[in-house]
Amino acid sequence: MTPEQSSYWQAFCEATGHDRPPEDVFAFGDSPGLADELLALVLADRKKATASHSRWHELGEEPLPKPGDLALVLDGRGEPACIIRTSRVDRHPIKDTTEEFAWAEGEGDRSLSWWMDAHITYWTREAAREGYAFNTGQDAIFHRFDRIWP
Repeated sequence: MTPEQSSYWQAFCEATGHDRPPEDVFAFGDSPGLADELLALVLADRKKATASHSRWHELGEEPLPKPGDLALVLDGRGEPACIIRTSRVDRHPIKDTTEEFAWAEGEGDRSLSWWMDAHITYWTREAAREGYAFNTGQDAIFHRFDRIWP
């Protein structure tokens, strides 16, 4: 963690009595603009879920979240913005995503159709960058969370 991130985490620990490091430190999305856009939804308590391709977890690039985990969420510049607690984690094929999950993710018009279009575009872009073929039969990790601080 950067000094600013460590200081933010320490302030959280002092205010809440928490005494361990975060399980993850991350920004949403794959660009500063997308990170800020998605963070704004979290801070407005509209975004309560996110999905990541299972491949990233299998390759060890990202820790697999589990209920109770705490994560420090960053803005598009890498500055600390909030802390979330994982409430539920599911794994299943992307094509089996539900309307309810799309709503909980809080993006766009919150419909499953919008969610699929946006996530297929995102994961196709990631697959091209990483050199694999994307399809909706692949698994994703469906991560639900609550913003707990501030």
